[in-house]
Amino acid sequence: MGTLGFWRLAQADPEWIAAVDPDGTEHRAGDLLARANRLVHGLRELGLKPGDGLCGLVPNGSDGLVLYLAALQAGWYYTPVNWHLTGPEIGYIVADSEARAFFVDERYAEEGLRGVTESGIARDRVFAFGRLEEFRRLGAAEGVRPASELTDGRPATAPADRTAGATMHYTSGTTGKPKGVRRPLSGLDPDDAAELMTFLLTLFGITPGAGNAHLVTSPNYHTAVTQFGGTALHMGHTLVYMDRWDAEETLRLCERYRVSNSHMVPTHFKRLLALTEEVRGRYDLSSLKWMIHAAAPCPVPVKWAMFEWWGDCIYEYYAATEGGGTIATPEGWKKHPGTVGTAWPISELLIVDENLEPVPAGTPGTIYMKMMGVRFEYKGDQAKTEANRLKDHFTVGDIGYLDEEGFLFLCDRKADMIISGGANIYPAEIENELMVHPKIADVAVFGIPDEEWGEQIKAVVEPAPGVAPSPELAAELIESLRGRLSKMKWPKSIDFIEEMPREPNGKLLKRKLRDPYWEGRDRAI
Repeated sequence: MGTLGFWRLAQADPEWIAAVDPDGTEHRAGDLLARANRLVHGLRELGLKPGDGLCGLVPNGSDGLVLYLAALQAGWYYTPVNWHLTGPEIGYIVADSEARAFFVDERYAEEGLRGVTESGIARDRVFAFGRLEEFRRLGAAEGVRPASELTDGRPATAPADRTAGATMHYTSGTTGKPKGVRRPLSGLDPDDAAELMTFLLTLFGITPGAGNAHLVTSPNYHTAVTQFGGTALHMGHTLVYMDRWDAEETLRLCERYRVSNSHMVPTHFKRLLALTEEVRGRYDLSSLKWMIHAAAPCPVPVKWAMFEWWGDCIYEYYAATEGGGTIATPEGWKKHPGTVGTAWPISELLIVDENLEPVPAGTPGTIYMKMMGVRFEYKGDQAKTEANRLKDHFTVGDIGYLDEEGFLFLCDRKADMIISGGANIYPAEIENELMVHPKIADVAVFGIPDEEWGEQIKAVVEPAPGVAPSPELAAELIESLRGRLSKMKWPKSIDFIEEMPREPNGKLLKRKLRDPYWEGRDRAI
C-alpha cells in the first residue's frame, strides 16, 4: 500500500502540494508540517498536555488543517466549531469542551468574541487568525493575541513524545444542548494512528498515492467532512477547499485539480442537476472515481440521474458522529434502489422492536449499530450515553429495516430531527428559545417538505391568551431569535393553532401536527 500518514508523507516529499485554499493558494506538505510542529511547541509552552482540548472557529482552509494536524500528533482533542452559531452557542461549546486554547478567524471575530465572554476562557488563551484590527474594531480584543505568537521562533522540528490525538465533534440531542462525542485516546504513535484511519476510505475502494485530490465541499466543522478530508490527506491526496459551495465552481475545481474523490450531500446533487446541459458538458469530469454522499436521504430519481451523468463512481453510506455504519456501492445500490447499503466489515447492525427484541427481515425497527473496538461517550452526560446503548450497540434513534440480503433501508429518522441541506437541526433547541416569548403559550417545531433543501423548518404556535394570530406576529416571533440562534435554525414560516395536541401526561403529539404536511410524500426518500 505504500507510505501512509501525513507526517511520514510530508517528510518523504515536502514539495507535495497537500492543500489548496479556497483562494487558490497552494500549500506544500513540508510547510504545513513545519507550521503544525511549531504550533505543538507553542501550545505546550502554554501548558497544554495530552488529553487537553482546543477549539477552532475557522473557515475551510489551511489554518484549520494546521490545528487538526497539531492536535492529532500531540494527544489533544480538537473541536472545530460551527461558524453559523451565535456567541452564546459558541461559548457553550468552548466551555463544555474545556478548551485550553481557542482560535478565531477574523471573519468570525464578532460572534467569536461574544463566545469568549460567554465561555469564560481566559483572554490570553484566545488566538486570532488574520487581522487583529478586525478584533480591535469590535472594542473587545484586549488580551487576544495573533496565532503567529504561538509559532514564531518555535522550532519546525517534530515535537518529542508524540502521541495520537482525536477530534471531538458536537452533536445535539433531544435536550437541544449539543454534546461532545468523545472517544478514548488510543495512546498510539500518530503515524500508526493515521495509517489505521485510512481503513475508512478503503471501504469505498479508495487507493492512496499522488495524483489523487479530495474536494472539500462542505464546512469542516461537520464530522464527516473532517473525517473524510483528513483521511484522504493521510492517503497522500491533495485537499482542495471550497469556501462557499457553488454548483459550477464544483465542476471547475474537479477539472482544474483532477479531483478523484469528495464527500457530498443530496442537496449538492440537486443543484448540480439544475445546471443546463451546456454548462454540464463544459467540464472534463473523467478524474472522478469515488464521489461519496450521506447526511440526508437522496431521492431515488436524483441518484439515478447522477449515475447517468457521472457513471458508477457514486457511493453512499449511513453513519453518525457516534459511529457507523453501512455502505452502498454503485452496484449494490442499483440492485437495491433506495438502500443505504450493507454493514461495514467492522460493524454490526441490529434492528429491534419497542421491547428491544430483534425483528425479522423486512420489519421496521430502531437501528442499533456496533463498531468493533470503538467506544465513545457523550461528554458530561453519562445518562444519555447509557440511554442510547443496547449492550455494546448504540442508536441515534433512526428507524429502518434490513432486507433478506442484509441491505438497510431507512424508514424514518430521529422522530423530530430536521435535516435541511445535509445539516442536522434539532427542534427542541428552537422550541426552547421561542417558548420564552411572552406572546407564545405553546410551540412545536418540525420539518416540512422542501424541494431544494429536503426539509425546511416549520413552527406551529399556540398564542398566549388575548394575543391574535397575524403575519406581523409571526415575523416578530422569528425576529426574536436574532442573536440567540443561528439563522439556519430560524423557522421559515409560522402557523397558528388554537390548542396544541398534548396527551394528559403533557407529551406533545407532534405527528398530528407534522403528518398533514407530508401527506402523499414519503419522508424516507
